[in-house]
Amino acid sequence: MDNLFTDEGSTVLNRITITCLTLAGVIHLLPLPGILGAGQLTRLYGVSADDPNVGILLQHRAVLFGLLGVLLIAAAFRPDLRAVALIAGLVSTVSFLAIAWGVGGYNAQVARVVAADVLAVVLLLVAAGIEWRKSVVA
Repeated sequence: MDNLFTDEGSTVLNRITITCLTLAGVIHLLPLPGILGAGQLTRLYGVSADDPNVGILLQHRAVLFGLLGVLLIAAAFRPDLRAVALIAGLVSTVSFLAIAWGVGGYNAQVARVVAADVLAVVLLLVAAGIEWRKSVVA
């Protein structure tokens, strides 16, 4: 395992971290079109966003996920942002999964969001594991 932390191994691990953070960031950017209104929100989630209150909440969700996506992508290239980005990304995705699985009964569009978040959790855990291991070895 220590071979991974040679110069060459460290470069490979850094590329894996960059890839994981970038992909997790892209996943978090996917809801961003929701800021365009009810039609986009209905396509994204398969729920009616005609109620202004629902629209406001879901559009705000899109903005927040856009910010998180940008943070994750920035952290891919700025190691000083990685800890906060990983924590924010994991709290966001794990909490959504816990809520979705706890409530259940979601539609096919939300099931796609659940699947994307499962993938995001895996990517974030891989990146977090690498970052943790690098800090222990250093």
